[in-house]
Amino acid sequence: MASHNIMQLCWEKACLLRPRSLCSRIVLAFIAGLFTSSAWAEATIDTPSTSLCSKIPHPDHPKTFLTNGLVDAVVYLPDAESGYYRASRFDWAGQVPCLTYKGHHYFGEWFTKYDPLIHDAITGPVEDWRTGANESAIGYDEARPGDPFVKIGVGVLRKLTDDSYKFSTHYPLIDGGKRTVKIKRRQIVFTQELHGPNGIAYLYTKTLELDAHKPVMYLRHTLKNLGTASLDTEVFAHNFYVIDEHRTDPDMVVRFPFEPKPVDSLNPKAAIVGKDLVYREALTTQPRESVVLYMTGYSNKVSDFDITVENKVTNTGVEMSADVPMSKLHFWSPATTICPEAYVHLTIAPGKSRSYVLTYRFFAGE
Repeated sequence: MASHNIMQLCWEKACLLRPRSLCSRIVLAFIAGLFTSSAWAEATIDTPSTSLCSKIPHPDHPKTFLTNGLVDAVVYLPDAESGYYRASRFDWAGQVPCLTYKGHHYFGEWFTKYDPLIHDAITGPVEDWRTGANESAIGYDEARPGDPFVKIGVGVLRKLTDDSYKFSTHYPLIDGGKRTVKIKRRQIVFTQELHGPNGIAYLYTKTLELDAHKPVMYLRHTLKNLGTASLDTEVFAHNFYVIDEHRTDPDMVVRFPFEPKPVDSLNPKAAIVGKDLVYREALTTQPRESVVLYMTGYSNKVSDFDITVENKVTNTGVEMSADVPMSKLHFWSPATTICPEAYVHLTIAPGKSRSYVLTYRFFAGE
């Protein structure tokens, strides 16, 4: 159907007996959902009943199955109408509700209340794009209430008030851009092409791939600037590790290749010992406790991105590395998940692209 016919149909269905300003919002929201919901026309792969990932919470959302014979993974697909995650904080591509290796689980639901519009009701490794010293979104600080701004991986959003940007706020989606999904046995390629306000436009490609022979997952990213304005942004993988649903307690350790230096005060239930962050006591859910802080101590060496989360008792864990240096390091762990958050800084001129790769190596009893 031609685009002008779509618009005419939207106005006829949405605007009868409604104020014109309200009509505009209804039409924009409808069109955003229309284009985003048609993103994954390619056939998905069902999870075999023999896989440990065959039973996951909330299975009735668009998803597909990947395997390399060693690692099994389920990946949710972006969808504005029925997607598992439809909030405005995290990139909609790359949510892994289950990943298993040698009978062990590495990602999963870490929260108790699920709603697709809750900002952190999501599973790892997922990424959050931030911009500026106050970690806002592109164009948010300059926008007036009602104006659009851009969140990479989500789309064009609408500013609600004069308040500072808050990642926990749900900002209405105006335009999710054009999305595609290509699925193979051990690989899924997501793209999002977005043309936003004020010269902001991009083509974002994320490939989630299992290695052909090893218990390794790659997240390959390419961001191409299609607009007239430069892109200056940071992104971090939140990770949300849930290793065998083990609680955050002295069995768990986070290993860094450098000696981390806390910028913020450290919860006394945790400590930094040499290059490790350890837990002296278990964190509790009532009241909700967490270890949360920024850290320094890293250099511009790519090797400083090599961060491992491990259960010392079972020797089960995951090692994350990258082919770029980190620009900032944040850490957060409540009782149910452990999240080292290493940032990557990207500056991209119009017409140019930047790429980087995150590598996850899973191990068990090794």
